[in-house]
Amino acid sequence: MAGDHIEKLLLHAPLIARGNNLPVNAFFRRVQNVRALPRYERAIAAVADLLTRQRIENVFLGNVACSCWLGRKVEGGSLEVLALMTPQQKNPVTMMASHRGFRIDREEIERSEELDLVPLNLDDDEGTIAVHILVASNALYGRMVAAGIDTTLGEVSLRVPPPEDLALLLSMAEDDQSQRDREMLIRLPEFDRRRFNERLVSIGLPQLVIAE
Repeated sequence: MAGDHIEKLLLHAPLIARGNNLPVNAFFRRVQNVRALPRYERAIAAVADLLTRQRIENVFLGNVACSCWLGRKVEGGSLEVLALMTPQQKNPVTMMASHRGFRIDREEIERSEELDLVPLNLDDDEGTIAVHILVASNALYGRMVAAGIDTTLGEVSLRVPPPEDLALLLSMAEDDQSQRDREMLIRLPEFDRRRFNERLVSIGLPQLVIAE
């Protein structure tokens, strides 16, 4: 999911999360390891370490989750994470991030205040990797995080949403790549089409229902 659609995700997330329990077949799914370019490996590991040190449960979205389910290497774009935390935890996370190699842009922090979003940046010789930590601040968001499925990037443990959740998030994006990823997720043998359709109807998107 492209970073340009973060605001839309945040606006819809309470509806998406409603009734989002762990899929019955989650433990029998073909889960691949995440693959990434070295600079993205370092960035993903840094984000995972930051949230682990704060004892904050989370799931990686966007290109990391697509790498897990679709087998594509993470080679560009921002990193997006849904984190089970309260708005009051944003400052401690930002402060720790500033001491662990992340660059903090105060203007970005101020602009994102109403979006329950923690924007961070990781700079290296090749440029900047933007990191968007989305605050899952209530029980409905928590269900989405609880449905996360374990995977790894090298020796780093990560969690990503089930393919139905990821496809639902991608459905709200407008860029072509997100729509292509959505279609590929839907074609996975383990994709639960009925569950996906139920979620679409529950958030007012019946026009996106797919054949079961």
